[in-house]
Amino acid sequence: MDSQCVGETDGLTFFLAKSEDYDDVMAISQDIYSGNDYLPHRYHSWMTEPGRVVIIARRGRKLVALESGLVVDGGETVIIEGLRVCPKERGCSIAGVIQRFVDGYIKKVYPNVKTKRLTRRDDPGPEKLRKFTLLARRAALSLQGDSEGFNRFVSDLKEKLVVSEETNGSCPLVPVKNLDALKAFLFDSDLPSRLQLPGGAIIQDCQPLKLMESNLHILARRNLTWFVDGSGKKPLFMSFHTPPYPIPYNGGSLCFIIDLFGTDTSLAKKALTTHLNSVKSEIQGLVWVHIFMHQTLWKDLKQFCESHDMEVKLSHKSWEQLFLEKELL
Repeated sequence: MDSQCVGETDGLTFFLAKSEDYDDVMAISQDIYSGNDYLPHRYHSWMTEPGRVVIIARRGRKLVALESGLVVDGGETVIIEGLRVCPKERGCSIAGVIQRFVDGYIKKVYPNVKTKRLTRRDDPGPEKLRKFTLLARRAALSLQGDSEGFNRFVSDLKEKLVVSEETNGSCPLVPVKNLDALKAFLFDSDLPSRLQLPGGAIIQDCQPLKLMESNLHILARRNLTWFVDGSGKKPLFMSFHTPPYPIPYNGGSLCFIIDLFGTDTSLAKKALTTHLNSVKSEIQGLVWVHIFMHQTLWKDLKQFCESHDMEVKLSHKSWEQLFLEKELL
């Protein structure tokens, strides 16, 4: 099937991406996210995902850039993801060209879209931030280890929890296994303030979503594993994880994402341990774990994860995920 050309500007020709472009896209993705790139795993599913637009830019026959947008929030918001430029063209303003083109294309195809949202794993600096409204910052903690060390690490965390619960008491975590239970929990009007949700939204890995029913179908496609604080009718904590997926790091590794919502430290430790324990049988070879959380939790969770044998390496550097928004004109 021929590529569908959707426009030209600044010496570039833009096409709707197709499955056959996979090898060309991977060729321009060298060193993206230091080997933690999700796109090799997700690219083909992006080709058929409802509300997803994936645009590639070519100079002549050479693919030089890609960007994708996912329309969410009942058609009012586009989440921008996957931006990349081939190594030889980086620093030559290509990123800005494809971003402007994708904004215009999204607005043309989805005229009800009013807002552009994205998350970044780095601070772009004050000049670029001025173009956006900064809605929230989430702290992030990264762990790295092999499957054998990972199992011992989880056992160590479980032992720490037992000691902590003997001292401070135990609050149960309850799995959320069906859509009705999820609706009852998420659509509580004071949930955003009670859990201090970033920007009033749920951020699943890098996708910020408003609390509305149409977005539940998007979350359902992610095959997430959910837990909530089961100590009362007004839970103070919520968490979920994305199933481990392959990444290019070190010739082939796994990546595992955990999103924590709430500010209760004891529940955060229990949630983290519960999520890690639930996937330990799936871990083979090397694994990266990225944990996103409220900024007040970072120090305590870092200390909780510190181990004397260091079989699982802990990133001691604090890093953040920025949640940005911009009106799409």
